[in-house]
Amino acid sequence: MILLRRLLGDVLRRQRQRQGRTLREVSSSARVSLGYLSEVERGQKEASSELLSAICDALDVRMSELMREVSDELALAELAQSATATEPVPTPVRPVLGSVSVAGVPPERVTIKAPAGAVDVVAA
Repeated sequence: MILLRRLLGDVLRRQRQRQGRTLREVSSSARVSLGYLSEVERGQKEASSELLSAICDALDVRMSELMREVSDELALAELAQSATATEPVPTPVRPVLGSVSVAGVPPERVTIKAPAGAVDVVAA
């Protein structure tokens, strides 16, 4: 599922980072708490239109430009989602004696990353 608040947060973060500004600077200028702005950027909070206006003013970005970028991101996400929905779902494949295969993926493209704290087991 595509969440608009996540896309909006991603675009706001990129705008801020392009300007080389910190969360603290923008939150102070927008008169919004640093924690709340952080949650908006991470897509955890829905920003009201008033809050978006204040953030856009603080970033010196037109809200229409922000929304255009969000709209473009949304269109790309929808295309990716519809492309994924039309592809066949790969069937699960079990690893055999240390080798791994993934349906439809060449073996040289498969990478396995062990979780932190994992122990390697080596057969003698």
